[in-house]
Amino acid sequence: MRLLSLIAPAALLIGAAMPAHANLALAQKNACMACHAVDKKLVGPAYQEVAKKYAGQADAKAKLAASIKQGGAGKWGPVPMPAQPNLSDDDLQALAGWILAGAK
Repeated sequence: MRLLSLIAPAALLIGAAMPAHANLALAQKNACMACHAVDKKLVGPAYQEVAKKYAGQADAKAKLAASIKQGGAGKWGPVPMPAQPNLSDDDLQALAGWILAGAK
């Protein structure tokens, strides 16, 4: 019984870390990391900068998901972000949430 009381919290911690890794994998799978990095500007802004820009906005997740899906230009400089219309709504929400959390 004591072993179970030690294993259960560890399993919760491991499970809590998995979605962040899964969202990094999702970003890599969809070539997001070709233009973005977590903490530095590449072609596009760093995800941490995106999180700061959207901080405190009640509809941030919906706005960011729409921006990813539709693409755009002029928000972060002259290089346009291509639209990602093939991403599922679940993937868009996962990526937007992960980015808004600082890509952690």
